[in-house]
Amino acid sequence: MYSTCLFCHADLGTNEAIEHFPVGRRLAFDGARGRLWVVCRKCGRWNLSPLEERWEAIEECERLFRDTRLRVSTDNIGLAKLPEGLELVRIGEPQRPEFAAWRYGGQFGRRRRTTMIQVGLGLGVLGAIAAGGAAAGVGIGGFGWSLYQLANVIVKGSPGKVIARLPREGDEPLIVKRKHLPHLHLFAGAPGEWSLGVPHRKQLIQYSGEPAVRAVGTLLPQLNRFGGTKERVNSAVEMLQRQADPLHFFATAAGLAQRAAKGEKPTIQRLPEEVRLALEMAAHEEAERRAFEGELALLEQAWREAEEVAAIADNLFLPTSVDDFFRRARGERSRGERAAAGGAESDPAGPNQG
Repeated sequence: MYSTCLFCHADLGTNEAIEHFPVGRRLAFDGARGRLWVVCRKCGRWNLSPLEERWEAIEECERLFRDTRLRVSTDNIGLAKLPEGLELVRIGEPQRPEFAAWRYGGQFGRRRRTTMIQVGLGLGVLGAIAAGGAAAGVGIGGFGWSLYQLANVIVKGSPGKVIARLPREGDEPLIVKRKHLPHLHLFAGAPGEWSLGVPHRKQLIQYSGEPAVRAVGTLLPQLNRFGGTKERVNSAVEMLQRQADPLHFFATAAGLAQRAAKGEKPTIQRLPEEVRLALEMAAHEEAERRAFEGELALLEQAWREAEEVAAIADNLFLPTSVDDFFRRARGERSRGERAAAGGAESDPAGPNQG
């Protein structure tokens, strides 16, 4: 039983309603296909559950959904809220566009709102500090460059933040930082083939096949940190709908990146926003397809990795350096300075003890 989001590594919470699956505060289930997801309340993404924990829980979800009166339903998708607070999403027989739009629309919309709120608050605090300094007679030119850099970090995220550790066969994991995201390459190969290039020490490490799909699924949420509007999400869903298999879309996107580069490097960042969103959707759907078709070890390994890195995940909050800058600007000590001062004051051999 796992309790951490595969994608943002946040705690998924617990429930007391589903005896065979007490994880999560929102569960989505598809009884016909035997699928059960835990929906992360922080990032909105759907975490497919391990196979052996699924069937009894799906039966419980179905029974509780039928018994509750607090529910809304369309012909294919229903939402019910139990008295103890657990939300159940019942998937019937929706067409793929309807299901994808319903699933990803909330996910990307929530991500967009969350990030914009955080950016707005951060820029508001920065503006207040600048205004306070000007009112106190402190010249803005003295720390204008620092303010500009901090504003850039607030909007784009900390460039030095580690956002992923990609496995490499026979070598150390590849450390990917936020500053590497604009330099992710998508290469088109023979018809239907593609590869992902990840920068590392002034070179590109290439991934193809299953490792490339997993890497895209890990990195794209960071590149798409502002999510997408309803219109963009719908456009992305339509792009996927034109593909017989979501896996085919990677080669299509690689060709688009090659053409968009116009002789320059085919980076993913050059792609239109809806194409990047569609790539993220395709990566998630392909990973779920492999797990559901019997490759359970991949799913369980992903859950274990999520549990291990939960404490160091990039959760979109401001880095410590920015927090310390704000404190110094307000005349407060940073966390490190307070800890050092506390240690000196408690040292019996310190100067205060004479």
